[in-house]
Amino acid sequence: MEYTFEAQGHHNVTSKHKTTFEVTQDTEIGLAADCIVGVSSKVSLNDLPLQMREAIQNEDTKIRIILETENAKDVITGYGHPALTLDHPTDMVCRRSNYTCSRTLMIRADKASVDLDSDLIAELASGKTLKVTIIV
Repeated sequence: MEYTFEAQGHHNVTSKHKTTFEVTQDTEIGLAADCIVGVSSKVSLNDLPLQMREAIQNEDTKIRIILETENAKDVITGYGHPALTLDHPTDMVCRRSNYTCSRTLMIRADKASVDLDSDLIAELASGKTLKVTIIV
C-alpha cells in the first residue's frame, strides 16, 4: 500500500533532532522546531486510508517513508504498533524510539531528522516542495 502527499519546506528547517522527524500542517515553525522537515502538509494522520491505518497498527508492519524534493531524496524505515492511534489533527512524527502517542506515525525508525540527506535538508530550508510517500 502506498500513500503520497505534499508539504512545504521552510526557512527554519534545521533538521538537528536526534530521535524524530516530523511533518506538520502548521504553516510556521521556529528554530527550536529542529525535528520538523515539512510544514503546510496537505494531510494529517486522520486522512490516511483505513486499510493503511489498520496495517500501521500492527507491530509486524514495516513502514517506509520516502522524502523527496526536486533534486534530493531519502528513505526511512520503521515499524507500526497497536498503540498507534493515528489521530493527531496536524502532526506526523516518526521516532527512533518505541514511544507512541497520537502524533506518532511509526516507531523504531532507522533515521531521525539529523540523519537525513544534507541536500534534501538544504532544499527544504530554501522552501522547496516536499513529496512524502508512505509505504506499508
